[in-house]
Amino acid sequence: MKNIFKIVGTFFMILFVAGCSTKKDAFLNRSFQAMATKYNVLYNGNEALKKGLIELNSNYKDNYWQRLPIEPLKIDVLALPGTKAKSDNSFVQFEKAEEKAVKAIQKHSMLIARQERNSQIDDAYLLLGKSRYYSKRFVPALEAFNFVILNYPNADLINETKIWQAKTLIRLQNEEQAIENLNNLLKNEELKDKIKEKAHTAIAMAYVKTDSLQQVINHLKKAILADNNNEQTARNLFILGQIYREKKLIDSSNTSFQELINFKKAPFKYKIHAYIEKAKNVSTKEEALANIDVLKKLLKDRDNRPYLDKIYYQLGTIETQIGMENAIEYYKKSLQASKTTDLQKEMTYQAIGDLYFDKAKFITAGLYYDSILNITKEKYTKRIRRLTRKRNNLNEVIFYEKIVKTNDSILKVASMSKEEQIAFFTEYIEKLKANEELQQEQINTGSGIYSLNTTNNENSNTGKWYFYNIQAVGFGEQEFRRIWGNRPLEDNWRLSDKTQLNLDNKTNITQKNNVINVSEKLKLPYYLDKVVTSKSKIDSITKERNEAYFKLGVIYKEQFKEFDLATDKLEKLLTFNPVSTLLLPAKYHLYKIYSNQHNKKAILLKNDIINTYPDSKYAKIILNPNEVLNNDSEITPEDEYATVFYKYKDKLFEEVIKKTTSAISKYEGEKIVPKFELLRAYAIGKKEGLEAFKKALNFVAMNYPNTEEGKKALEVINTIKTKI
Repeated sequence: MKNIFKIVGTFFMILFVAGCSTKKDAFLNRSFQAMATKYNVLYNGNEALKKGLIELNSNYKDNYWQRLPIEPLKIDVLALPGTKAKSDNSFVQFEKAEEKAVKAIQKHSMLIARQERNSQIDDAYLLLGKSRYYSKRFVPALEAFNFVILNYPNADLINETKIWQAKTLIRLQNEEQAIENLNNLLKNEELKDKIKEKAHTAIAMAYVKTDSLQQVINHLKKAILADNNNEQTARNLFILGQIYREKKLIDSSNTSFQELINFKKAPFKYKIHAYIEKAKNVSTKEEALANIDVLKKLLKDRDNRPYLDKIYYQLGTIETQIGMENAIEYYKKSLQASKTTDLQKEMTYQAIGDLYFDKAKFITAGLYYDSILNITKEKYTKRIRRLTRKRNNLNEVIFYEKIVKTNDSILKVASMSKEEQIAFFTEYIEKLKANEELQQEQINTGSGIYSLNTTNNENSNTGKWYFYNIQAVGFGEQEFRRIWGNRPLEDNWRLSDKTQLNLDNKTNITQKNNVINVSEKLKLPYYLDKVVTSKSKIDSITKERNEAYFKLGVIYKEQFKEFDLATDKLEKLLTFNPVSTLLLPAKYHLYKIYSNQHNKKAILLKNDIINTYPDSKYAKIILNPNEVLNNDSEITPEDEYATVFYKYKDKLFEEVIKKTTSAISKYEGEKIVPKFELLRAYAIGKKEGLEAFKKALNFVAMNYPNTEEGKKALEVINTIKTKI
């Protein structure tokens, strides 16, 4: 019995050794090598490729603010063997797949008489090409695909290999060759639906690169008809809807998105975004209301929780389009639902900021724009640069509005009698005490944590408690970073150096100071001692306040074209009986506003200026506007400078150069000339480049060395030298 086992074992051992040979073209050898290749090396290689694709796709995030790419693969950074992305280990798996493919070719190839006898080697080359493709090494990937097409023209996977070859050519920016190859492939009428779908999808990728949108549409529709890959079919439908919208074919766009919504096997992420994209296509109030109902139903579905920020955002957008009042509320709910600081959050902040900007609430708008600039990771995109300019234009408004608010409050209290001041501050202290008691009660009971305020008041922002107030939390985060920078969450986070920390001492001192400050603020003398009584200080505060009102009036009129706001500021300035240098130009600006509005007040102001100030430039302009216009004369040097400065902000550099040159000649010898010279230098720099800028700055520095403008020009010159 033992001898029989030995004989059988020896027989199989001989067969195994004989089959291992890659030099002998026999059935046993071919079968053994094919089996070993397919079920050992290639199996492991394909499994590694699958794992790499799963990780690659899990780390890929589509940007639904733009048209989706047909194939979701980032190619901004090319990978090298032995490297991996910071947050993506897929390259390790692709390397492993490549190693297995190379091993299969090296150890199991049966190239006998110039013909490959192992039927699995073409599969190995295909795996080799795919692993290189997903590693973003497109040139060696193309070599692998070309080798299969050249040496294995009758391989089972030859058509799939041709598609991969075409996709690689597209990545290498050779779209014309890819289109030609794919069109030749599609002439084969015996192609399976699976291959047709892949070929049409690939050729659509090529036409995207050539901006041939109609061809993209044609091939995506043909790919959708094959419907063999649920993921790709859903993606193709989504992209088709986006392209139709770009071409203003809204009905076709809605049809594509609806088809995707009805597609039962579509991945959920495409379906939910199809609802949102369809809502973007509304053109009538009836459509808007219908889509609002659909989106509200989506909010109730627990499965949609990861997409609440996007759904709320779209609700806010529709409300804005049809002029309804709930837009800001929806946008704030979008911020509350947002879990990450991504583009969605930036766009929501911007939408709220734009709404406040349109309502001329510039300070609030500026705060929301600041939120974007603090969280954005794309500092140098066109959108962020444009937003930065818009935000910078608000600096003056915010600055002067703050002066107006502060100085008005100071002067209001200063104008009160002693008894009125005592009553005013007593009432204020009582409010502080009441708030402190309420806060202490909420801390003790925990009720403050759960007390939500659901009113729509724009100042309440969804909650009384700080951490339910999205706007307050956002601004708090910004202020914290501004003061402290990025600090880790740990004990004694205020201290950057904790090596010499005397905790008990410092804590006691801090607590003691806090007690003193709080107790002082609840006593009447603390406030009465701060009331301004000096006439010189009151005059200085009044002058600063009046100038701020005038500046705001001019800014709102000239820069933002907010004539109602400008009127309000200038009219209020007149009630303060300001000095003539402000009174007369304020009346003139009001006259211009009322004239454009065909308001009867314009006649009263016109008569007042002509009769009270007959020798002023303003009176001459009103009486002889054509003559003044022909002479290119302006109201005052300051007004003319402001007008030219706003043109500089609007990037009208050539016009700025002409206007400043004229003004320098007109106001020769006056103090404002250096300002025009410096502004002219900046405009020259923007229009003509660095060398011209330095030359213009040198002129300002040499001719006006003792002025602020001359010193500034010299400072900029030195800065340029250090950076070159």
